[in-house]
Amino acid sequence: MSPNLLDEAMKEEIRAAYLQLVSSRGLAPRVGQRQMIAEIANALGDPQAPEPIAVVEAGTGTGKTIAYTVAALPVARARQKQLVIATATVALQEQLISKDLPDILHHSGLNFRVQLAKGRGRYVCLQKLDHQLEGRAGTAPLIPLYPDEMGASGLSDAGPVFEAMLDALAGSSWDGDLDNWTGVLEPSARRAVTTDHVQCSGRRCPHVTNCSFFKARDGLLDADVIVTNHDLVLSDLKLGGGVILPAPEDCLIIFDEGHQLPDKCLSHFTLSAPIGVLRQSMRDAGGWIARDADSLGLSVGDLALLEQLESSAMDLDQLLDGVGAWCWDYIDQQDGESRDHRFEHGIAPTELIAMATPLADSWRQHLSLAQRFEMSIEGHLENAQGENRDLLEIALVNAGTMVARAESQCGLWSSYSDSAEPDELKPWARWMRHSGSEDSITLLASPVLAGDLLHQHIWSRVAGAVVTSATLSALGTFDRFRSRSGVPQGARFKQVISPFDSKRAQFIVPPMSADPSDAAGHTVELIELLPQLVANDRGTLVLFSSRRQMEEVAAGIEATIDRLVLMQDTLSKGALLDRHRDHIDAGHSSMILGLASFAEGIDLPGVYCDHVIIAKLPFAVPDSPLEAAHAELLERQGRNPFMEISVPDAALKLVQASGRLLRTETDSGTVTLLDRRVITRRYGRAIMDSLPRFEFNLAP
Repeated sequence: MSPNLLDEAMKEEIRAAYLQLVSSRGLAPRVGQRQMIAEIANALGDPQAPEPIAVVEAGTGTGKTIAYTVAALPVARARQKQLVIATATVALQEQLISKDLPDILHHSGLNFRVQLAKGRGRYVCLQKLDHQLEGRAGTAPLIPLYPDEMGASGLSDAGPVFEAMLDALAGSSWDGDLDNWTGVLEPSARRAVTTDHVQCSGRRCPHVTNCSFFKARDGLLDADVIVTNHDLVLSDLKLGGGVILPAPEDCLIIFDEGHQLPDKCLSHFTLSAPIGVLRQSMRDAGGWIARDADSLGLSVGDLALLEQLESSAMDLDQLLDGVGAWCWDYIDQQDGESRDHRFEHGIAPTELIAMATPLADSWRQHLSLAQRFEMSIEGHLENAQGENRDLLEIALVNAGTMVARAESQCGLWSSYSDSAEPDELKPWARWMRHSGSEDSITLLASPVLAGDLLHQHIWSRVAGAVVTSATLSALGTFDRFRSRSGVPQGARFKQVISPFDSKRAQFIVPPMSADPSDAAGHTVELIELLPQLVANDRGTLVLFSSRRQMEEVAAGIEATIDRLVLMQDTLSKGALLDRHRDHIDAGHSSMILGLASFAEGIDLPGVYCDHVIIAKLPFAVPDSPLEAAHAELLERQGRNPFMEISVPDAALKLVQASGRLLRTETDSGTVTLLDRRVITRRYGRAIMDSLPRFEFNLAP
């Protein structure tokens, strides 16, 4: 390959693989698919490009998986990089592993090895399993050995399950992947035999040779394609990158369902201080510190260090007690029943800032002590054997837990101590959450936007990246996604139109007397209209923006509707969809009532969904602290959050919802929007223009 551009040999390899794939499967090449292949190959194929990133919106039916795999895999090989495909949902991850990638491997002529990457928590930890079984060997009850198991219930009956796990591992009938465990495993038992990066002693563990996680991790080294999810990518990057997955510099990453990436990023990097939990952990620390002091045979210096740790934990408990009491008084003085109390402009009250400053200092001191103790235990472990080694390993886990907790708390309390003025360059949101008691109070802090985080951890480091989804643009541009994700201006942006004929669908806005701003009147009119609207349907999907309206409509149409009505959350999602399909297969009609989560990721082709009804424009109420903080930031800058956030997001969600109708080339049907604001309001034209070219029928 040329140092700057794809050479003809590389283009021919990609072209040949694609043509062989579609020919072998009896398909015809798709224009949009070829456009997507070219865009991705050109973006990733120039290792000298300052921003080797492609953002591709691929309409339903494009065949994204074929396009990005055929384009990116030959380039990854030529650049000696691994290809990482990250999805937002487990369903797509499983589809890639079990169906899509094996199909490409079989038909394309490309030869590649695929591995699925999961986090430590998806595998049994042999060290913890061993400790659980040792605890059951005698008559003594099992004592929780790790901090996250304190107070765990339900372990008394788990002995046979743990023994069965050990037998299955010994007999090679199970690989330690808990997703493949066929028996019943209660959540408390699962927690007792799983670990995370804090508790895991890594290559120092005596079980490392047989460790299911490290076996799977080592298998990634030989993979050409690694399939994982957004969460694991972000978790790995939060640890610095290259811990579980390849470092960003060593791979090309495909973010499928990429419209979810900014929100997932903010979720991973939000800091929190659950006051009650932290106070309990500080009190518990005294117990394991006393146990370690008595049983580990430590040096005088180590014992002195433990005394300092215990004293530090007691000091933190007292400081946190003061914060909890102040927060509860503050909550008591607030109006309304909201469980979230956001601090305007990210500025914490003066009293809270005054308490946060000594807490930040105390957590830093606690962190230093915990790190010193952790290093000391690591030194003792090098030559330890037998029972003493087991005790040291437990002590190391406890020390590591304290280090990780202290690191997180240093960030949170430093954020609050520095919150006297808003940071205009890197704005933060700060808020308080509770569930009705002082012990439930949690203080939280998060960047308002994910762009800086994603740029720091991904875009500025990765060898190449592709972000793809059916919905990345809003109002015809990528501006909203670029703002949220921090994708550099120099990246390549491409819209690939769906191959499905949108003219096979009608988009109707019927005459209505009630405006959605009149919630009660709008609901009454929906109850009157729905039986008429669905009279000739086989399969109907009705999407609501409000749970209350959905439930009121479900109750209101019960006596007048002549078909099965299935409401979201009355069954699991899978069971509800199966019942819907079965009812239609039996020759009957069925209607699903759902919320926002049913507006994407639902695949009901043909008669399973010949009518999508959207109750009202999907404007999000900025009730989450982060959404409200973003709107507040724009207002502070003299901008209009309704036009910059609400309208683009509503347009994107309307496209997503409408996309539930046409799922195959032969599908047809109707989309009905029961909201005349697209006609009567000045922003309505922009929203309508963002829709596919349906046959529009808008009542005057």
